[in-house]
Amino acid sequence: MTTTLETIYDDFAFLDDWEERYRYIIDLGNALPPYPEAVRDEAHRVRGCVSQVWLYTQHGDGEDPVLDFKGDSDAHIVRGLVAIMLFLFSGKKASAILEVDAEGVMRKLGLDEHLTPQRANGLRAMVKRIQEEAKAVAATTG
Repeated sequence: MTTTLETIYDDFAFLDDWEERYRYIIDLGNALPPYPEAVRDEAHRVRGCVSQVWLYTQHGDGEDPVLDFKGDSDAHIVRGLVAIMLFLFSGKKASAILEVDAEGVMRKLGLDEHLTPQRANGLRAMVKRIQEEAKAVAATTG
């Protein structure tokens, strides 16, 4: 995927209204690579999301490894939100993931004002899970 968080910021600024932004978020989700069926299970399900959300983490070796995430959801808009979180966190070192201000990103995109409370809580649950996994990896490799 060639989309970056900066691209998303720019695209959001270009789009006139939230209906167009929602369609854009859905398109981001549709562009996600296929999620591995072998990890579409309870162990990889994100708790706290109303929709079904799965998150799979891979990490490299070393003292501060890079983490890569794959994610999916059974809901179109949530799958797009998963994509935004993957752009935000995937491919970063564990220590950098722990420093990410996901709430600030949600505010900058306006998601804090335009998501239902259930979706916003689900997004926070996903961020918490990602950061907990980064913390666990850092603890075992450091």
